[in-house]
Amino acid sequence: MKIRIYYDATDTGGIVYHTKYLEFCEQARSEIFFSNNIFFENEGYVVKNLEANFIKSAKLGNIIEVKTIIKEIKSASLNIVQQIYKEDTKIFETNIKLVYLKNGKISKIPQKHIKILNEYKN
Repeated sequence: MKIRIYYDATDTGGIVYHTKYLEFCEQARSEIFFSNNIFFENEGYVVKNLEANFIKSAKLGNIIEVKTIIKEIKSASLNIVQQIYKEDTKIFETNIKLVYLKNGKISKIPQKHIKILNEYKN
């Protein structure tokens, strides 16, 4: 998913705030489902834990690309890596464990989700 950096994502020096990288990754994860006509109601994925590595900065006007790689799919959770690139340079990486919730309870990931997620598996 490609994203242009706008002023609201930056500080007065035009450098992207550190929390915005996590937002960009969330948007890319959501887009995987939205682009497959899956919209969540009383269900969804929540972050159980994450590790973030800030490598370089993005700046106002840059176009970045968020890449999502599914590392492991379990019955109710998945482990993913998301990387953000500016041109061909990796500037951010996060390892995330997501848990699937339905009606507020940990639940088995639906088969139609697994089919979609497998397209991003490495």
